[in-house]
Parts: sequence; C-alpha cells; structure tokens
Amino acid sequence: MIQGHDADGWVSPEPAAAVISEALFDATGLTSEDIDPIDTYVDAAQLRSVVGDGSSDTITFDVEGNEVTVTADGDVTVA
Repeated sequence: MIQGHDADGWVSPEPAAAVISEALFDATGLTSEDIDPIDTYVDAAQLRSVVGDGSSDTITFDVEGNEVTVTADGDVTVA
C-alpha cells in the first residue's frame, strides 16, 4: 500500500495490514496483542479492490469497536 503518495517523491510500499494496524494503534492506543490479524476483520478481496487494483474507492470495517476506513489514495482513518 502506498500511503499519501505524490508524483514527485520516491515511495516505499508497505503491506496494507501494517499500515492499517499502525493507524489503528496510533488512533486508539490498542496494541498488536489487542487485535487479531487485519484479515480477520475485513475480506482480503474487498481490501485488495481498494488498495490493489483500485476498482473500489473506499472500504470501511470494524476493528474492536473502531470504524476503519481505507481509501484508494492510501488514507486510513479510524473513528
């Protein structure tokens, strides 16, 4: 997943699960011990349709009572 990229900068892709988990940890104070693997909460094919092939613009799913939204642009928000 390429997060917050622009045309001028060099980017290093990261696995979507790592980006999503980090955003979740930062926003909630949860740790890796508090959650299951991300694919427990969201269907991998649906997530790939957003961050992989771009056939969908966004996906929203629940992780331990927190609403996580991922966009095709690489933005992850946690509410």
